[in-house]
Amino acid sequence: MAIPQAQVFADTEAYALSPADSSECRWYRLYRFEFWLKCRRFFHGGTSALEARTDIMASHKDVKKVVLAYSGGLDTSIILKWLETELGAEVVTFTADLGQGEELEPARKKAEMLGIKEIYIEDVREEFVRDFVFPMFRANAVYEGVYLLGTSIARPLISKHLIDIAKKTGADAIAHGATGKGNDQVRFELSAYALNPDIKIIAPWRDWSFKSRTELLEFAEKHQIPVAKDKKGEAPFSVDANLLHSSSEGKVLEDPAQEAPEYVHMRTISPEAAPDQATVIKIGFERGDAVSIDGVRLSPATLLAKLNDYGRDNGIGRLDLVENRFVGMKSRGVYETPGGTILLAAHRAIESITLDRGAAHLKDELMPRYAELIYYGFWFSPEREMLQAAIDKSQEHVEGEVTLKLYKGNVMVIGRESPKSLYSDKLVTFEDDQGAYDQKDAAGFIKLNALRLRTLAARNR
Repeated sequence: MAIPQAQVFADTEAYALSPADSSECRWYRLYRFEFWLKCRRFFHGGTSALEARTDIMASHKDVKKVVLAYSGGLDTSIILKWLETELGAEVVTFTADLGQGEELEPARKKAEMLGIKEIYIEDVREEFVRDFVFPMFRANAVYEGVYLLGTSIARPLISKHLIDIAKKTGADAIAHGATGKGNDQVRFELSAYALNPDIKIIAPWRDWSFKSRTELLEFAEKHQIPVAKDKKGEAPFSVDANLLHSSSEGKVLEDPAQEAPEYVHMRTISPEAAPDQATVIKIGFERGDAVSIDGVRLSPATLLAKLNDYGRDNGIGRLDLVENRFVGMKSRGVYETPGGTILLAAHRAIESITLDRGAAHLKDELMPRYAELIYYGFWFSPEREMLQAAIDKSQEHVEGEVTLKLYKGNVMVIGRESPKSLYSDKLVTFEDDQGAYDQKDAAGFIKLNALRLRTLAARNR
């Protein structure tokens, strides 16, 4: 697709670019260093694009100490060395245990091997579920009708800890490994700026001059960064995971017309392979948050992990979608959210008997905006906090238990009860209601609601 006037965002400036050779400007060219060499920049007197890029790098030269969001993988290990060698910065690493299911000690050992002195590895699973996932689920938040925001909701938590560690260690910058094509760069940086408006942020994928994976591997070899044999070829797809979900994107998944291979699914068995016997569970709620399974009280992270087990074993929570990224492009992803899918069904069920109709319908109207704010990275924005306050107010009487049947990819609500229930069997019974409801009252109700319709009909006949 041609771009008449490309907008490339680097730091806080927007650059309008035009190739010097007058050839057509296309998106893929923006990610090739040769394109920048041939570009003219129409900004502040026509400085060249290469000079603009050099200015970006020069702005990082003042950075003395940087906190890196570090996974221990190849890409962030290369970023670590790049920060040291290209910027001359001291690097502090932060690795978060979000329940991604990986051993984190190897990340510590790898950071030590690469010469890092200050290494932070923190178990944030309880904080993640309690302060981020559960508030989001009180809203029944889904993006574009289906996506449960598993990746989106983790980014502000990571940024929060990056900022905290930067303050603790005296670092003047943070760095992340998100690419210039995706949403995560936006989420990380909006969250960071909301918490520290003066922080410097380095996004190497937007700044460095590597043009191919081969060059990345050569850099790794030069700086003695271990490269696993299976990393020397192209990975079949990219994966992100936490306690709420896993997402797979790219490579083998880039054609939305083709079914995702079964090996892509890591969190769930296929519905066809799930047991022929249904699993029945009961989830307890207090003030809108799940607090127990089958009568046993559990911490937020433990509860979600247990729901993940139930979902995995019953083939629940698979989603194949094409979504609209904040940066403007569409992307295809394969997501697995086993526990979250169960939790959403249960939460909506307990709300169905404890929320007034007006409150319930207003929540449903607010939800798409709330979900969009999370997807776009505005977790720490005043508008998200305003919506959260309204949502939390609605949850004051959302308590009780929901019984669910899990069977071959399906979550079926089969019972719900609450001491705060608004459901009255005396009002809805088909039998004698002992005068609880006078059906004659409906005539006046209907006549008043029909008044404007009758007036319109009389005029138009």
